[in-house]
Amino acid sequence: MTTHTTGSDPTTDTDPATPAARTVRGTCPSPFGELLLTGVRTDDGCALTSLSLPGRPAAPAVPEQDRAEEAFARARRELDAYFAGRLTRFTLPLAPAGTPFQLRVWQALDEVPYGTTTSYGELAARLGLSRVETRAVGRALGANPLLLVRPCHRVIGADGSLRGYAGGVERKAWLLTHEGALPPALV
Repeated sequence: MTTHTTGSDPTTDTDPATPAARTVRGTCPSPFGELLLTGVRTDDGCALTSLSLPGRPAAPAVPEQDRAEEAFARARRELDAYFAGRLTRFTLPLAPAGTPFQLRVWQALDEVPYGTTTSYGELAARLGLSRVETRAVGRALGANPLLLVRPCHRVIGADGSLRGYAGGVERKAWLLTHEGALPPALV
């Protein structure tokens, strides 16, 4: 997942603090049901601020009057291609809100390749953090507002177990199987 940069913040394409920035919402069908997309308008659509899975409490509240489906055309195309198995790296402009530590952890997720997994400890080590700070990495992953796009589903326990995922462990297993990181379950 590539995050395009402009300005000093390496996690965004746009500065959501600019006066012209307005949060808008849209939806996208998925194998899990309708996804909720939120973003801030840009000159060429919008920069994604969150992607929420159905039935999860973390979905941001954006008024119905701020629905702007057309602003998410690019996001819908990329998500459709991902679910169809034709896209392995998102290139959407992103503008997530988070602490500097969270942004750093989320950016590191972009380096976990499609079809692979890493552990919480490996991710912490990659960030130059101590083993003690691994829990902080887990908390930052739990606060990731860009599910699927920032692939926190690719982070698993050191023992190979599927631990915590804001979309639910069953969806994490589905995503990892879809990407080829887990073998399909025998029926």
